[in-house]
Amino acid sequence: MTQAFKNFMAGIFSLAIGWQIWLFMLIMANFIIPVYFYSYLEAQLTIAAFFAGGMIGVVLVKIQGFTRLLGLMHILWIPLAIYLTGKLNIYSSSQLIGLWIRGLLVLNGISILIDFVDVMRYVRGDRKPISERG
Repeated sequence: MTQAFKNFMAGIFSLAIGWQIWLFMLIMANFIIPVYFYSYLEAQLTIAAFFAGGMIGVVLVKIQGFTRLLGLMHILWIPLAIYLTGKLNIYSSSQLIGLWIRGLLVLNGISILIDFVDVMRYVRGDRKPISERG
């Protein structure tokens, strides 16, 4: 599994800089910022989904390589988004946690759409490793 993690990280660093910046923004929104709000269940669930997704990603790399199937690693963001959407009436946009939740929903929503397209492309036969696309 250690080699799969190394392959996962190598795949990330082989991506174009724009994708690396996008992934950094997702890491900030799903791990770094929630640490600040850790006393809230919303942040704890976000961090748990982040780590679970990372584990799913490493397993997918071990099984299939660094392919578009990695979009499945964010599958837990769908129930998280549903849960967090239900909290929007509790945390206003004038509160820091409310701003974070709204930003997280936007970023993760975009990511889920990208992931859906990637997984559909994989299902339709695009199984070449992403890092080989340049």
